[in-house]
Amino acid sequence: MSFKSTCVFSGNANTALAAAIAQYLELPVGRCRASRFSDGECFVEIQENVRGVDVYVIQPTCAPVNDNLMELLVMIDALKRASAGSITAVMPYYGYARQDRKSAPRTPITAKLVADLLSSSGVDRVVAMDLHAAQIQGFFNVPFDHLFAMPVFLDHLRPRFGSDMPVFVSPDAGGVERTRAYAKRMGADLAIIDKRRPKANISEIMHIIGDVKDRDCVLLDDMIDTAGTLTNAARALESKGARRIFAAATHPVLSGPAIERIIDSPLEQVITTDTIPLPESAVGHDKFKVLSVAKLLGEAIKRIHHSDSVSSLFV
Repeated sequence: MSFKSTCVFSGNANTALAAAIAQYLELPVGRCRASRFSDGECFVEIQENVRGVDVYVIQPTCAPVNDNLMELLVMIDALKRASAGSITAVMPYYGYARQDRKSAPRTPITAKLVADLLSSSGVDRVVAMDLHAAQIQGFFNVPFDHLFAMPVFLDHLRPRFGSDMPVFVSPDAGGVERTRAYAKRMGADLAIIDKRRPKANISEIMHIIGDVKDRDCVLLDDMIDTAGTLTNAARALESKGARRIFAAATHPVLSGPAIERIIDSPLEQVITTDTIPLPESAVGHDKFKVLSVAKLLGEAIKRIHHSDSVSSLFV
């Protein structure tokens, strides 16, 4: 398929994923330089002609979140001022997605603020994967494509478990819809963990809804941050007689004590994707398995460019 007048650019957050996407599309990664002044200010220089070109900027806003977000905004502005034909921000991971509503008096809705910043920078379309809150799509007045890593996980899980289907477990009530979708497509059973969270980043497991005794279990979530919820859920499943416990999550944020908690937990393996680069301390460890979403993102970009259906990727 022809990709005339198309270019893929990459921020510094995940150059490996951007290169894999460009390879799938049979396109080179566009030449640009993103650097910092001595005081930390971000500077971007587009080093090739993009006048009239449809540009796709690959940049997850992962840690350091503020630096990567600012780099994305500056890159979009540079492309806009270079007369790019259209600019699509491909954000495999959307930072600040957890701040999608006022959870207490006098608190911000930062996910909306980020949407406003992106819109003001001049972006024409946004692509993101497995948003923490799907309603973030409504914060934008430009087209927004919400992708799911489900096909990548299912292609890995089906041959691994064969006919002996695991129980898919939601670590909290908010993840039931996601977990039900996996269980339905795999023809597997569903379980739910009732969780009470006394304050941010601290969770307490109460009880499990569903039968997990002598069964393999797969905990499903959109991201793993400090891994408190995940490891507490794994211990709760172990206490109820689960045979083997796995976890699958799209975004390996893995901040603070997350890696140590996972290593010390009953989890046999954590399966994640390359939307965010895995921290160096987790690379090569037996408990972590990384699947690539480059083909999925590349196919979505191809369909967007040719005005084909994106939703059919997940039906």
